[in-house]
Amino acid sequence: MSTTQTRTWRVGVLFSNTGVTAAVERTQQAATLLAIEEINAAGGVLGAPIEPVLCDPASRPKRYGELARQLCDVEGVRVIFGCHMSSTRKAVLPVVEAHRALLFYPTLYEGFEYSPNCVYTGAAPNQNSVQLVRYLTQNFGKRLFLVGSDYVYPYESNRIIGDLFRQSGGQLLDELYVPLLIGESDMAKVIRRIKAAQPDVIYSTMVGDSIAQFYQAYREAGFDQRTHPIASQSTQEAEIAQMPPEVAEGSITAAPYFSTIDTPANRRFVQAWRQRFGPDLPITANAEAAYFQVKLYAQTLERAGDDRLDAMLPHLHEHEFDAPQGRVRIDKENHHTYLWPRVARVDAGGQFQVVDDPGIRVKPDPYMFESRFDPLAGRAA
Repeated sequence: MSTTQTRTWRVGVLFSNTGVTAAVERTQQAATLLAIEEINAAGGVLGAPIEPVLCDPASRPKRYGELARQLCDVEGVRVIFGCHMSSTRKAVLPVVEAHRALLFYPTLYEGFEYSPNCVYTGAAPNQNSVQLVRYLTQNFGKRLFLVGSDYVYPYESNRIIGDLFRQSGGQLLDELYVPLLIGESDMAKVIRRIKAAQPDVIYSTMVGDSIAQFYQAYREAGFDQRTHPIASQSTQEAEIAQMPPEVAEGSITAAPYFSTIDTPANRRFVQAWRQRFGPDLPITANAEAAYFQVKLYAQTLERAGDDRLDAMLPHLHEHEFDAPQGRVRIDKENHHTYLWPRVARVDAGGQFQVVDDPGIRVKPDPYMFESRFDPLAGRAA
């Protein structure tokens, strides 16, 4: 909507406050609102404020699609910030494509996708999986056990991790999937299979409330993450906060952002977050992506002067933003984002501490073209 037609830029905010992935999605919604508030406090975009229209899809993929349609048809929005699980993104994409709207998606995902109606600001596999496998095989061994929730992201992410392990000389021992709403019998089966396999490392793509249940069961079964860690890119600060520190200690993830990064941009971000939300709401990599994508949207809108898709698309890639993780920008070729991969472990206090930081920005390669030739190499730019 041009500023001559309306006094605000209306945007949809589509994150769950209820359901199995609510813990992390609340951080993404909070980050989105923080960025909007900062932009509005500075005068908005072209003199008009951004007006968020909030919806709670309750972690149900079908509901994301329904609410996205409502946002476009009833609320008249042309830009949506939202979605977490890949199943929810896939429910929304047909809606934004049919309505010529634009989705900004701030969550790591399995890659192998492109839509001109989506901007992917979470990490693609070449920006986290490649770096994670390198660290695990160099420090813990090459015997791998895969476990995940039963939907699209775990299957595809596990396939990529398994392939990278094999290409580095590793061995995939077993692979198992469990319901999103996991029961005691499902968890007991996971632990039995891990005991039978005796892996060096677990790679988990469980999501939501099942994560803390799994980590607790793993410890109670006698496993020590200091020597046989669970590595999980779907486990961030929001999920770690649901566990006692001794349960989480030693677990590993790869992401472009951790709240403990010591940079001026991140110190400003953390201070603003704490002032706005207090000390208890965790800051996650997904939240950081949700924050900076709003800033990139505002920069694009400033150049385009209009939030229609055709007006915004030519300007998406023309600028950068000094995000808490480092300077980011959108790639013209694939609508994914240049990011800064890092690997971190949870310390005794329940905080992620970076253990591997190459200090380079990596071009998004969602189809893993470069990794076909050098599976453990990121491409810097």
